[in-house]
Amino acid sequence: MHFLIVSINLPLVKNHEYLLKALADPTRREIFESLRSGPRAVGELAAGMPVSRPAVSQHLKVLKEAGLVRESRQGTRGFYSIDPLGLEPLRTYLESFWGEVLTAFDAAAGKKTGGRDER
Repeated sequence: MHFLIVSINLPLVKNHEYLLKALADPTRREIFESLRSGPRAVGELAAGMPVSRPAVSQHLKVLKEAGLVRESRQGTRGFYSIDPLGLEPLRTYLESFWGEVLTAFDAAAGKKTGGRDER
């Protein structure tokens, strides 16, 4: 039974780990964050970066493979934008901790008030 649960959740585990690794690189994260304002071409992204245009292209390739960005073509130019669904597996992973965080907060708040409800 335990094996079944692990195997069902394995794609999600792989995906959020891949997203975390993709965003761990500071240059890649800066490229990703610069796409918040909308789609941009590689040259436009590279102009504001301390790395070469080919390096920006490689970072975009990693972000695209992780599902964080998507590419659209206009003639010979490629424009990159954030994929709105790309962060969903990471969000789901982080939200899995939320119940524990709220429980710990509630316990800590109860200790400060001596267990009294001060409403």
